[in-house]
Amino acid sequence: MFTGLVRERGRVASFDGARLVVECGVRGSSGDSVAVDGVCLTVVDARDGQLAFDVVPETVARTKRFGEHVNVEPALRAGEPLGGHYVQGHVDGVGRVRSAQSEGDGRRVWIDAPPAVLRYCVEKGSVAVDGVSLTVAALDARGFAVALVPHTLELTTLGRLAPGADVNLEADVLAKYVERLLPRAS
Repeated sequence: MFTGLVRERGRVASFDGARLVVECGVRGSSGDSVAVDGVCLTVVDARDGQLAFDVVPETVARTKRFGEHVNVEPALRAGEPLGGHYVQGHVDGVGRVRSAQSEGDGRRVWIDAPPAVLRYCVEKGSVAVDGVSLTVAALDARGFAVALVPHTLELTTLGRLAPGADVNLEADVLAKYVERLLPRAS
């Protein structure tokens, strides 16, 4: 489980399609869960400021390609504050940036989302974009907008988003459970 409060931006040292190596300051041990661009991965090796992960074909098929820089968040530990929202690290779909425009000191980014993600989006609800916990600022038939504050722009990869960029999306898990349970209650 994660919060979507990304700790840092890491750099992809290598990815051969099966083994991903990320340079970052997040400490980890073999077996630890770490979210990389919103994808929950298991550390298989940790040394010299690098974390290595095995990436299976299922993950490759359901997520965007790893870029040069990635958002890195260690798993939430019992007793730590939950400051974002519940994020599982299970990507629901890949979205595409429609537009990214300055708005005051921040940016408003519109993302076109697949219907499987968009159905769970509500204005002022939660969504994870490349693992970053965000609030849906607006919706239309094709996607949603998020308003990015300067802190998020500086600390994560979202400050570099441009139209046409792919992003990993995770809908609010609570919305998925509500949908699943409602028909049974009728």
